[in-house]
Amino acid sequence: MAMAALTSSSSSAITLLNKPFLPNRSSFFSSNSHSTLLRFSASASVRPRFPSAAISTVAPESDINKNETPKIKIEETQVFACPVCYEPLLRKGPSGINLQAIYRSGFKCGQCNKTYSSKDEYLDLTVTADLDDYNEVKPITTELFRSPLVSFLYERGWRQAFKRSGFPGPDEEFRMAEEYFKESEGGILVDVSCGSGLFSRKFAKSGKYSGVIALDYSENMLRQCKEFIKNDDTFDNSTNIAVVRADVSRLPFPSGSVDAVHAGAALHCWPSPTNAIAEICRVLRSGGVFVGTTFLRYSPSTPWIIRPFQSRILQSYNYLMQDEIKDVCTSCGLTDYEDYIQDSFIMFTARKP
Repeated sequence: MAMAALTSSSSSAITLLNKPFLPNRSSFFSSNSHSTLLRFSASASVRPRFPSAAISTVAPESDINKNETPKIKIEETQVFACPVCYEPLLRKGPSGINLQAIYRSGFKCGQCNKTYSSKDEYLDLTVTADLDDYNEVKPITTELFRSPLVSFLYERGWRQAFKRSGFPGPDEEFRMAEEYFKESEGGILVDVSCGSGLFSRKFAKSGKYSGVIALDYSENMLRQCKEFIKNDDTFDNSTNIAVVRADVSRLPFPSGSVDAVHAGAALHCWPSPTNAIAEICRVLRSGGVFVGTTFLRYSPSTPWIIRPFQSRILQSYNYLMQDEIKDVCTSCGLTDYEDYIQDSFIMFTARKP
């Protein structure tokens, strides 16, 4: 806050990935009997107890009557929605939550007619996607991590320095988060403000989720994430991980479609923690779990006499205290709040009732 070396038999797949896939806007969803058109709905899930959104497509009855081989019915967990109106997106292309399938797919909102596509490294699902003239500038706490330099350094020294404030380290933080996510295994996990994908990759490697979505607003962080995946021999084109650009205060998922949300060392960077947590609550299914970590404004051992000065120095960031985090979570509709504190580090969790 990048994939294994392929054999010669995979060379055709690489060639396909490097070719532009999407047609122009006007012809994006033109009538074509040979195209597979997928529409997201909320009718099925990867496991019955997870009501995540699903997609399906079957051969038209006319095809079957012509004794042609019917198209295989596709039904698997998908959660993408338009960030403008939250209408589930239409998808044209191969199914699946993996880098190759996402790159070769085009997405369109049937209500506001806006299209979305991958930009080589990530799928852009921001409201400002593909705008020609307007470039939205966020507060400095967000813009800092859009920097190419900070994005490059994040896993090369920046994140390691968090230990000075009590962070246990990525491996232990991942283990702790996994304990809270046990009931969400088999479902969709969204790693919001994922940065360079440090935890997204760990969740995907665990094999415990039907899909992991690495989501961040920073283009350069997502490029780093893709690069780490590409250079990791344990990943291949079928690994269920997608790299998505989106705003945490405007998450591109239908309501009640996500099983778990993780936000590692993120809350203090959000322009509005209340808006972000309200969005997280919206997209979580009933029983879905939210786990986050952040820096406290000051640790329990910070002398009271310097606390006001420390608060002023850090006022550019939204460093909250334990009771404030609990208050925000509960006011946004989450329940069963728990937390763990070590120095200035806090890991907190809550679930949607």
